[in-house]
Amino acid sequence: MVQLCANGDRTSADGAVVPLSPEAIADSVAGAVAAGATDVHVHPKTPCGRDSLSPRVLAATLDAIRARVPAPVAVGVTTGAWAEPDPAVRAARVRSWTVLPDHASVNWHEPGAEQVAAALIERGVGVEAGLWSGTDGAARFLRSPLAPKVLRVLAEVTDTDPATARDTARALLSELGTAHDRPVLLHGEGAGAWPVLRLAGRLGLPTRIGLEDTLRLPDGHRATSNAELVTAGLAEWTSARRSGRT
Repeated sequence: MVQLCANGDRTSADGAVVPLSPEAIADSVAGAVAAGATDVHVHPKTPCGRDSLSPRVLAATLDAIRARVPAPVAVGVTTGAWAEPDPAVRAARVRSWTVLPDHASVNWHEPGAEQVAAALIERGVGVEAGLWSGTDGAARFLRSPLAPKVLRVLAEVTDTDPATARDTARALLSELGTAHDRPVLLHGEGAGAWPVLRLAGRLGLPTRIGLEDTLRLPDGHRATSNAELVTAGLAEWTSARRSGRT
């Protein structure tokens, strides 16, 4: 599986290539799915470009995507604390959603992660457990009674140094162990995105790519679209899987 991470917490300052409105996000997602993405992660935005958990903002984005990209492509959203710092309010937002995503990511190192994950599970929304390197997220996840109930683990390598990101990824995977037998999606960010994606290919793990994680192609040129990143990501993952290159 190659998941598209369409926009992240980026803003217009990152360039016009980053989709922000529901229509732009839907267009970008449709192009990336046509290029081979089989799953989608997006950050719904307010009109001013701020990440939001508002039911109205979420519904507009999900409806726009699903009008362009029908099932079985699953569409997920963020529940990052930057969108709503108060954990109780964040969980209440989840319970107020009128249109549900297929899954939502929960960063396990953030305060209130289990509260938010429980609200998602109650509503039948799959939970992607975001476990960031350099945090206590993995340790907290492994102790959590909710861990066996999540849809998958997102092993998120925050080390952006291409010389060390793969070692950081291996250390995170080692810490996770069997991860309560949950599927693990491995990905990096910034300059570490491509080395970690190749490692995922070498290990046969699902991964993700898109403008949230990197604005650049493997050759260093700026990407012109999420579709271009997905095309390159599939080629890099497949090549690494076949050759053993990491």
